[in-house]
Amino acid sequence: MPSVHYTSDSPKNVTRAEHLVTRDDRAIASGDRNKFLGCTIWFTGLSGSGKSTLAFSLEQRLVSMGIQAYTLDGDNIRLGLNKDLRFSDKDRAENIRRIAEVAKLFADSGTCAITSFISPFEKQRQLARKLHEEAKLPFIEVYLSTPLEVCEARDSKSLYAKARRGEIKDFTGINSPYEVPPNAELCLNTAEVGPEECINRLVQILVDKEIIPRRVTDGTIYELYVPEAERSLYLERAGKYPQLAISKTDLQWVQVLAEGWASPLRGFMREAQYLQALYFGGLVEGRQEFTNLSIPIVLAVTDEDKERLGPSVQHITLTHGSEPVAVLLDVEFYSHRKEERCNRIFGICDRGHPVIDQIMSSGDWLVGGDLRVLNPIVWNDGLDQYRLSPRQLRDQFKKIGADVVFAFQLRNPVHNGHALLMRETHRKLMEEHGFRNPLLLLHPLGGWTKPDDVPLDVRMRQHQACLQDGVLDPRHTLLAIFPSPMIYAGPREVQWHARCRLMAGVHFYIVGRDPAGLPHPSKPGTDLYDPTHGAKVR
Repeated sequence: MPSVHYTSDSPKNVTRAEHLVTRDDRAIASGDRNKFLGCTIWFTGLSGSGKSTLAFSLEQRLVSMGIQAYTLDGDNIRLGLNKDLRFSDKDRAENIRRIAEVAKLFADSGTCAITSFISPFEKQRQLARKLHEEAKLPFIEVYLSTPLEVCEARDSKSLYAKARRGEIKDFTGINSPYEVPPNAELCLNTAEVGPEECINRLVQILVDKEIIPRRVTDGTIYELYVPEAERSLYLERAGKYPQLAISKTDLQWVQVLAEGWASPLRGFMREAQYLQALYFGGLVEGRQEFTNLSIPIVLAVTDEDKERLGPSVQHITLTHGSEPVAVLLDVEFYSHRKEERCNRIFGICDRGHPVIDQIMSSGDWLVGGDLRVLNPIVWNDGLDQYRLSPRQLRDQFKKIGADVVFAFQLRNPVHNGHALLMRETHRKLMEEHGFRNPLLLLHPLGGWTKPDDVPLDVRMRQHQACLQDGVLDPRHTLLAIFPSPMIYAGPREVQWHARCRLMAGVHFYIVGRDPAGLPHPSKPGTDLYDPTHGAKVR
């Protein structure tokens, strides 16, 4: 094979051309609201340490989050771009130089470039880092510290065995050195840490460094239950704070918050959060990161309770049935402008609407703060085993082995049209989209509903009968309860229901006819919302 000639010097008479498109332009074009996501995640470690496995898994996770990512794998690159290179020190250096340049171009385009190369020498890794730093692009070095004996035991390609027999020269770890990175951003031993936890840590470091947005992922589910080790301390504090009694519906919202359905919200909304939800349909946090949250989650307080709690109160104990259920920390009181709230959320302010009537009858103040829930919330109605949190649902999906999950929410019994829709969705996911094990999350709403809706216990018996009789396939269905109350806010509420299922790891959400609507309270024979609009809001 002819020798390869390369040099680190720039050719004469060649100058760098500047793009007319800026990184901000690319961010806007990708729909990320001025958040440029270009970066390089550089995996390094011995052969068999898990680089390719984690690189491709991270790529899959990021793409599932809506983030453009691409893996540049060592073997793939050597089959194409670098097939003219061998494994001498000089060729290895050129291999890394080329891939560093390519990764930089990917990152500059707004892509999360993920590289999977042994890259054994610190000098070459530092070159890759310097290229990115000079271009003002984030560079995350991930060192897989998996011990040599573990890597050699894995040896799926028998490379270590060949190197031991002398059939492969200059094989890293056997007859060629590997220089351990002294300052890697993340160090992972895949012999001790499983693939899923490795990916969670990788995503978390990208979030912590503000490289990618704090999106709806399992890593950003904020459960608000007090840890077991701190429970006695919080119970002691709860006994000293002034108390505020809350209603059953308020307690249902406490459960919604505690289980993380409303993440990243960490308690009842303070005024700034309330106004964002009211006027923007979401929360803006950190570096202008937007999270859909179309329904204000607030706690109303009467004049009498506010006066009793006092002007200097900082922390409050929330009670239900005289029992402490949570503490609300660093509280903020603000005016409850009820008509404004109703008109923004429902489009009307008519007390014939049951939830509008509840709002108009509630206190003139709202109180927000950070929530710490003292104990898991149970209702002792024989149905608590069906009330699975987002994390618990994700665990169930994984245990079942589902490769895609679709959800259907009900506040009334399953009828034939519902069943046909769910069965057809399952068929299409397999036959038209190529999934092997679709799972239906049959997810009836378990919070407050208006009196003429069918009660939860009756609905659950009917849903169980549908599974027992084969109307729905029990092998491909998980029945669970969604704890949120209904507010009958039409398409705005549909967004709330759908984003909650995203928190649980659901991929598709079925929206039927008028799923969160009701008749107009003052215009008989007229729907308050167009029955088709809920399905059109995406």
